[in-house]
Amino acid sequence: MNKDQKIRWGIIGLGNIANQFASDLELIEEAELYAVASRDIAKANDFAKKYDCNKFYGSYNDLFLDDSVDIVYIATPHDSHAELSILAMKNGKHVLCEKPLSLSHYDAVQMIKASKKYNKFFMEAFWTRFIPSIRELLSKVKNNEIGNIKYLKADFAYYNSELGIRLTDKKLGGGALYDIGVYPLFLSYIILGIPEEILAKSTFHTTGVDLQTTMILQYQSAQSVLHAGLVSASDMKATISGTNGRIDIDSPWFMTEGYSIIENEQEENFKIPNIGKGYAHEAIECHNCIKNNQIESQLWSHQNSLELSSIVEEVKNQIGLKFD
Repeated sequence: MNKDQKIRWGIIGLGNIANQFASDLELIEEAELYAVASRDIAKANDFAKKYDCNKFYGSYNDLFLDDSVDIVYIATPHDSHAELSILAMKNGKHVLCEKPLSLSHYDAVQMIKASKKYNKFFMEAFWTRFIPSIRELLSKVKNNEIGNIKYLKADFAYYNSELGIRLTDKKLGGGALYDIGVYPLFLSYIILGIPEEILAKSTFHTTGVDLQTTMILQYQSAQSVLHAGLVSASDMKATISGTNGRIDIDSPWFMTEGYSIIENEQEENFKIPNIGKGYAHEAIECHNCIKNNQIESQLWSHQNSLELSSIVEEVKNQIGLKFD
């Protein structure tokens, strides 16, 4: 690929997140939405027209076989992520796959193996990792600006009066933990690493998926209190507390455009706007890695995804969640 060429994207699974991602792609000069695919050809046609896309397909495989597509964004339901990511890489495509990577740690391992086998860039679409405010505050935490971290709190919860099939179907990997619980777990992991112990409790839907899950992560000298829920709202703020001060991340923290540092009763506010809604930043990271012939990002590596996957799986086991 010529370094001055536009990177041609394909998108499969044309739901809400795919629309938001496509909107942000339009803001990146070096990106081109080249092809989209849905099992519903009419839906693919409508999506292509909306975003002035060259090609649309009525099957995912047809998009994978299109030699003009450089990278595929996979935004299908959770249960299909592993199979489709591996198939895309087998067909010579780089892949950005929506979180969570898969419904089991075993499948996540197979996806990473495929990236290495086919020598294709592969990344979990943890867009929060690439949001400018998050990158900046993580750097400040790493530089010990608020001292040693002792406590972290993060919520991702909202009230959904009509939980659809995607969120309640076990086969699709529904429920709070895998849909949004991965976000607070991500924040704890990226700051404090792998916990020594996890305590988790949930309430459940009649289908057996979790409606809300609360987690305590125990580290050697720190604790995280995390919550994800589909039945009531939280303020969606996050707090990182250290021995010298704390960082409060503005709501909604997972796509924030600002944060505050509080030290000695003095508060300093920081504001950094996102490009679009914020998905553009992970796309730009994909471009940089592909142009540099990297098969993984250094900011959100294969190992990062595997370690987070193992944490999520431990929570799944703790609450007794079993997918069909």
